[in-house]
Amino acid sequence: MILRIALLLVILLVLPALYIDRKLLHGRLQRWLLWTPNVLLALATLWFVLFEGFGDAEVFWKGLYLIVLLAVTVPEAVFALISLAGRASRRPVVRRAANGFGLVVALLLCGAMLYGYAFGAYALKVREASYASPDLPAAFDGYRIVQVSDLHVGTFASHPEAVRRVVEAVNAQHPDLIVFTGDLVNYHAEELIPFGSELARLHARDGVVSILGNHDYMSYHDWPSEAARQANLAQLVRRQRDMGWRLLLNDNVVVRRGADSIAIVGVENDGLPPFPQRGDLTRAQRGVEQAGFKVLLSHDPTHWRRSVLSTTDIDLTLSGHTHGMQLKIGGFSPASWFYDEWGGFYYDGGRALHVSLGAGEVLMPFRLGAWPEVNVITLRKK
Repeated sequence: MILRIALLLVILLVLPALYIDRKLLHGRLQRWLLWTPNVLLALATLWFVLFEGFGDAEVFWKGLYLIVLLAVTVPEAVFALISLAGRASRRPVVRRAANGFGLVVALLLCGAMLYGYAFGAYALKVREASYASPDLPAAFDGYRIVQVSDLHVGTFASHPEAVRRVVEAVNAQHPDLIVFTGDLVNYHAEELIPFGSELARLHARDGVVSILGNHDYMSYHDWPSEAARQANLAQLVRRQRDMGWRLLLNDNVVVRRGADSIAIVGVENDGLPPFPQRGDLTRAQRGVEQAGFKVLLSHDPTHWRRSVLSTTDIDLTLSGHTHGMQLKIGGFSPASWFYDEWGGFYYDGGRALHVSLGAGEVLMPFRLGAWPEVNVITLRKK
């Protein structure tokens, strides 16, 4: 993972610091204070490029490294940009004001990054919403679905209480159905071992239904062979089923209330490259093509506009994947640069997509604004 973004990290470590050194600093002490953390972080980057591991301890140290790197380089970069903008003026007072303003912003950013690491990653929220449709059978009016997504349990190896809080928050909603919309692990199935008994406590009248996300295919780990990756994927599938979860791999399950029923359809991950494209909507709907109301579980929200709307009559799609980039300020998230639908409800006529921001974190335990969440979705008869 670090190798894939190493060039960007080096740019962040070098270019802003070079500007600050050349244009603003005087004396060895100032330069030593500037360059010491950057050089140490550059050495850490080289270490992870050469020796990146995927065990619990390695994941912890990698997350700590990334948050320290961002807490140093992002404020430096923002300060450098503000200072550079101030230098467009020839007036010294404007340049000094820009430098002062940039310093304040940089310090605030550093504090925000550290807050997101220490507290934001664990500030779990319960979000409630509803979806109304005339196609919903009357017996399911008021049916409560709790959606959990992107748990990435390996990130919580050193904070197992975070997973316990998710389980307790979900069970406290007394849901009719729990759905998990992918990315249970980061790199390998063994991450699930310490959490299996805890996640098996999830309880709903109609059980827990799950699908796979892009991380669940173990493609971010350096496997000795394709057979080893496939064996680890099979282990993850087995462990989910051992927890009592019903994992849908391009399959469906019908939920009944008397003579009424709804279909829960689950596809394998179907994203834009480089993410896996294994969803098979035709196969997944086999036997429920004529169902009056369908809920689709599809990890990647881009699947909705690419295929779901044009090739199916599915009423409600539940996705995750984006995390809101684990950063949201007001109504803005950088996730909007990459995804048209990245968090919350989206509609096309009477059909809808709900994108959960997820309950866990990937790469590093950090969230700011895009707090971890579980989602309670109440179905209503229109």
